[in-house]
Amino acid sequence: MPLRPALATATGAVLLLLTAAPAALADSDVTPEPKGTVTVDKTVRMAADGTVTVAGTYRCADSDGPVFVSASVGQKSSTTRYAIGGTLAVCDGKKHRWENTSKTSSATLEYGKADVEATVVELRPADDLGGLPLPHFHAVSKKGITLTKA
Repeated sequence: MPLRPALATATGAVLLLLTAAPAALADSDVTPEPKGTVTVDKTVRMAADGTVTVAGTYRCADSDGPVFVSASVGQKSSTTRYAIGGTLAVCDGKKHRWENTSKTSSATLEYGKADVEATVVELRPADDLGGLPLPHFHAVSKKGITLTKA
């Protein structure tokens, strides 16, 4: 499979798993032990057409599968969260900059206070499940931010 479609498929799988993962973790006794870090810049830019750009830094090490930095944005006026892209990460123990951009409906989010959840997640093959990739969290962060005009 060519690299681009494979990365697109993996990114889609990560975003799908990240949507379900918090609920699954809340219902279980398993507590993830993140060993990396992820930060989110205090200001997140949103263009008039609804394009949102979230950025920050991350650090991770010891990965066996593909690793991604994903982000989602939510506001108190809604219980809905909006995925803001996924960036392929390098887990070499060094600090790296990340930036995700995604277009939402211009009526979806409003300028002002919001919160961002950023996650560094690896798709690690599970030997006991025939190599099916399962999420392994390197770092998770939730932060209050301000959505400003781009």
